[in-house]
Amino acid sequence: MSLLIMNRQVYSGENVSPRNMSTGISTNGSQTNTLSEEDEEYLNMELAKTEDEIQTLQQVLLSKEKYAMDIRRQLGMGPFTEIKQNMSKGWQEVQTSKVYLTASATLEDISQSNVYKRTQESICNAGQMTNAALSTIGMAITKRFGDIRALPSPPRSLTHSISVPAMRPSNIFKSFEEMLGSMTNKVSRSPGNAGETSGFVRSPSQNRGSY
Repeated sequence: MSLLIMNRQVYSGENVSPRNMSTGISTNGSQTNTLSEEDEEYLNMELAKTEDEIQTLQQVLLSKEKYAMDIRRQLGMGPFTEIKQNMSKGWQEVQTSKVYLTASATLEDISQSNVYKRTQESICNAGQMTNAALSTIGMAITKRFGDIRALPSPPRSLTHSISVPAMRPSNIFKSFEEMLGSMTNKVSRSPGNAGETSGFVRSPSQNRGSY
């Protein structure tokens, strides 16, 4: 049997002819390679050449990356701009992916279903009822406060007065002044106190006699 080595043209684009390698069958039925010295030498050469090409491509890639970074720096594109562009590109790829499109179609079907519409209507109605109830409670509380403010205030006692001048316009203070005036007149006109008014007023003759 013979084993056909994969053409290098698949990877490097080179036009290299395929090479046949001899193979054998082991006792347990598995396929084994029995390479000749010529075949082994050829494969070693191919491996060395491929590894050298890989190293060259890595160096070229590194040089291209540095060149691209220099161009971005000259354009004023910092690392954050690059991250933003990568995220935007990734999101666009997600939006165009088959999984995302399938999920979007499923959500669209759900939103158009009768069950979803009935649920949405129920939620809207419940919200409207809640708003109406809260509005009614607020109006009732406001009306209650208005009724309390409209009630007549209790009369103030004398102990709450700030000063006597503030009490003078009141009827209670006027009545008290009139009562004191009447008592003073009665005491001053009594027969036993013709010359004095119970210690309030003394006559001029008594003042002179005291000396």
